[in-house]
Amino acid sequence: MSSVRLALVDVHKRFNRRMIFQKIGVDIAGPGSVAIVGRNGSGKSTLAKIIAGVLAPTSGSVRLEVEGREVPREERYRYLGFVSPYLMLYDEFTAAENVSMLEAMRTGVTPSASAVAELLDSMGLSGRRNDRVGTFSSGMKQRVKYAVALVHRPPLLILDEPTANLDLDGVAIVKEVVRAQKTSGILLLATNDQEEADWCGARIDLGKG
Repeated sequence: MSSVRLALVDVHKRFNRRMIFQKIGVDIAGPGSVAIVGRNGSGKSTLAKIIAGVLAPTSGSVRLEVEGREVPREERYRYLGFVSPYLMLYDEFTAAENVSMLEAMRTGVTPSASAVAELLDSMGLSGRRNDRVGTFSSGMKQRVKYAVALVHRPPLLILDEPTANLDLDGVAIVKEVVRAQKTSGILLLATNDQEEADWCGARIDLGKG
């Protein structure tokens, strides 16, 4: 288990003249979990992207520490997993090829075929791991995204709409992923679903400004 800490200090985000959110703060050391909640359009996905380092805040700071070292924003992607319905996979490659290739791009290390197979099996894709992702349903693609996010055992896992497109079996898999991450690192979950928010020990409520 990695030592991990996430701290947001007075984070604001503005698009043109519109303030999306302001004065967001949280300080959490792993193991732990926090849900980002709020109405549609309140900025949940935007805040998740800021934490991941994909977007910059208008003001304020985001600090990720792993093993006592602050991770620069441009390196943050190496230490986190991110799952969202809007993330894209390569339809022309198989599920196993997507996991292997995207991990090599993220860390420079290609995971072993056996590790990829075991992970895809745990996502319920044992019979489809060598099929092209372009033939998959939206729910199956979502399971592949979880495999991509988890293959390097990230100390920080960010889930945006964690059960989108998933059936009951898929939701059960996500619940197990959530349980495991909460005991090994930090889980950040963006949702407007009350039950999903209750999976976490703390909340950032964007509806309260």
